[in-house]
Amino acid sequence: MRIGLTYDLREVYLAEGYSEEETAEFDRKETVDALEATIRALGHETDRIGRLQNLMERLVSGDRWDLVFNIAEGLRGSGREAQVPALLDAYGIPYTFSDPVGLCVTLDKSVAKRMVRDAGLPTPAFALIDHGDDLKNLDLSWPLFAKPVREGTGKGITAASKVHTREELAAVCADLSAAFRQPVLVETFLPGREFTVGILGTGRSARPVGVMEVILRDNADAEVYSYANKEWCEERVLYRLVDDEEARQAAHIAVEAWKVLGCRDAGRIDVRSDASGRPHFLEANPLAGLHPHHSDLPILCTLVGMSYQELIGTILEEAMRRAAGYGLGERAG
Repeated sequence: MRIGLTYDLREVYLAEGYSEEETAEFDRKETVDALEATIRALGHETDRIGRLQNLMERLVSGDRWDLVFNIAEGLRGSGREAQVPALLDAYGIPYTFSDPVGLCVTLDKSVAKRMVRDAGLPTPAFALIDHGDDLKNLDLSWPLFAKPVREGTGKGITAASKVHTREELAAVCADLSAAFRQPVLVETFLPGREFTVGILGTGRSARPVGVMEVILRDNADAEVYSYANKEWCEERVLYRLVDDEEARQAAHIAVEAWKVLGCRDAGRIDVRSDASGRPHFLEANPLAGLHPHHSDLPILCTLVGMSYQELIGTILEEAMRRAAGYGLGERAG
């Protein structure tokens, strides 16, 4: 099969003047290299397409692919992760991972939390702060946790994200609004264990790969899985595979949330427990990082004995099985 690769290469955006934090969700060259080498080792032909602008040019010029392996995060807007899939849908080209609807509702953490809450799954009580007046009517239990509503990879999360007073919260919200130009999600801080649950499959086929506990070392930002902790995870974070009762509850909640949100093929759900040890949904990661040694999902797979090639192969199998049901190869021009 001829498989195209869509991605946002971090070094390209850095060369264009974007900052390290602005490009935090984009992929390193070694991720694309590893992904391409693995897909070829699985017997497929690959074609590096690159970002949205490159895809648009290639499509207009008449290029087509049997399948696109999409890890493009997008740069701007509340639908930035959905832009490449929406364009591929318009041309009838199948692709890996979630569709535009799933990517939009998971990018906006407040929408995802409402859907999960309405399905009866636990998630911390929350509010969306869009204007200063929103703080006046805030009625949540302290301490609180504040983060941008439409970012990933810990962007905007620091040790200051956990707040104890309205004055602290107002200052953090003002800083985040100015830096990211979007509303701030404020939720009740959960003091328990933090997990990330790897998931494979779509709908009824969704199943947990395993549950990995995120344990912060003494030199890490305390209590928060911050941008800095994620960026330097090798020195600051201990990842431990767990399978106790609390972890199994986390896995159950994660899989059910995955189904509710309509996520596909593979990804992660982040979960954290309250003071009583009850896991709660935090957020979904339907375009999980795929660096073989630095990203959470491949790290988790390694811990459970699944190789990187097995992971990528399973993702392709899931996408191809879904595409076959819609007429793989019958593409619009």
